[in-house]
Amino acid sequence: MLVGYARVSSSGQSLDIQNAALTDAGCEKLFAEKVSGRSTHNREELARAIDFVREGDTLVVTRLDRLARSVGDLHRIIEQLTEKKVAFQCIS
Repeated sequence: MLVGYARVSSSGQSLDIQNAALTDAGCEKLFAEKVSGRSTHNREELARAIDFVREGDTLVVTRLDRLARSVGDLHRIIEQLTEKKVAFQCIS
């Protein structure tokens, strides 16, 4: 299953473009939130997405900076996905 994750940094921004791109990419389930990406703390939808995915699934984002803002955070997220045998895809 393709599982999408979308994020914008503030409540005034729209998730519509990311959600549409993830749906067009074939994502069957979407997780989205409006929260700063400076760290993975307080990113409840990201935690829910990682908890939701199962072996053989793929977590999909529109851009890498929507998932992580630092190499350390990116590494930790990819490590969690790898432990669950979940793939990762960035569509742009």
